[in-house]
Amino acid sequence: MRRIYNFSAGPAVHPLPVLEEASQAILEINGSGMSLLEVSHRSKDYDAIHVEAMANVLGTLGLSADEYAVCFLGGGASLQFAMLPMNFLAPGQTADYLDAGEWGSKAIAEARRVGTVNVAGSSADTKYDRIPRTLALSPPGAARYLHFTTNNTIEGTQVFALPETNGAPLTADMSSDIFAVDRDHSRFDLLYAGAQKNAGPAGVTMIVIRRSFLETAHKNLSPMLSYAVQAQKDSLYNTPPVFPIFVVNLTLKWIAAQGGLAAIEKNNREKAALIYDALDATPDFYQTCAAEPSDRSLMNITFRLADESHNAAFLAEAKKRDMDGLPGHRNVGGFRASVYNAFPAEGCQALADLLTEFARQNG
Repeated sequence: MRRIYNFSAGPAVHPLPVLEEASQAILEINGSGMSLLEVSHRSKDYDAIHVEAMANVLGTLGLSADEYAVCFLGGGASLQFAMLPMNFLAPGQTADYLDAGEWGSKAIAEARRVGTVNVAGSSADTKYDRIPRTLALSPPGAARYLHFTTNNTIEGTQVFALPETNGAPLTADMSSDIFAVDRDHSRFDLLYAGAQKNAGPAGVTMIVIRRSFLETAHKNLSPMLSYAVQAQKDSLYNTPPVFPIFVVNLTLKWIAAQGGLAAIEKNNREKAALIYDALDATPDFYQTCAAEPSDRSLMNITFRLADESHNAAFLAEAKKRDMDGLPGHRNVGGFRASVYNAFPAEGCQALADLLTEFARQNG
């Protein structure tokens, strides 16, 4: 089987053992004579998968089921931009938001449909090339929550030091670096992530909510949009995205086999360093998009060629070397190498070699 170096920002590369096991489940699950795609979401064959997946999400993050609930929903992180304020914000109430990228900006727009947003920090004036350092938080007790995006997939910046909140519950969109960094996840009252970067295929979004925070959610919502209902029903209020949840569970087992989040983060730092070192070696030829080295994403390495007339030739050479997915997001241009958990180190080295050789030949 041929496997190229897939630098796509998402849906993204999966661990090969996960793909192999998932492919078998598509044919038959648990000797049932049925494909996983065919079994009832209320059958014993699927129920065990669902329960194990919820437990493995919490176990991987180092969280307790007594303190946290897990929901598996559809709609991607974009739906969570709306569900979070719908559940925890109201007219006349304020939430603090950090604006450090396009996805954070979209989350702010959704929250403003419900209540008041205090943009506590923003890097919009520098085109989101950094993480805002100075925050103008609401006074203690004034904000329903603080929201931020942990990794900015488009711009290539990442938050490594968790922000202070003035006592407000901490919430985050972790879509592109969940299970990739060994954070203190007990700091969070709610986090969510679309699976299609580090955790599984598109189609399922994971929400992890502190139960005490969940108790403060609004009660008069449509059941489909209520965290309380979804948590009470273990995400089985309606048919959940069965196959994506199954793959998430396989991926979490793969992460455990690698040594857990500490080992995963170490590997991610080493992989990213291969590429950043190659970029930094020729600063007159390549320009990294993150203004501060300390803000550089481990997941999405964004860069430009100083002379963009070489762009087409660079992509053509990358294609010859079995590399795909390197063009930057359509809104910002340039290039983007997404090197999530399952992306192999040899692929990072291959890109580093291309960067070095292309600069030498064209500089």
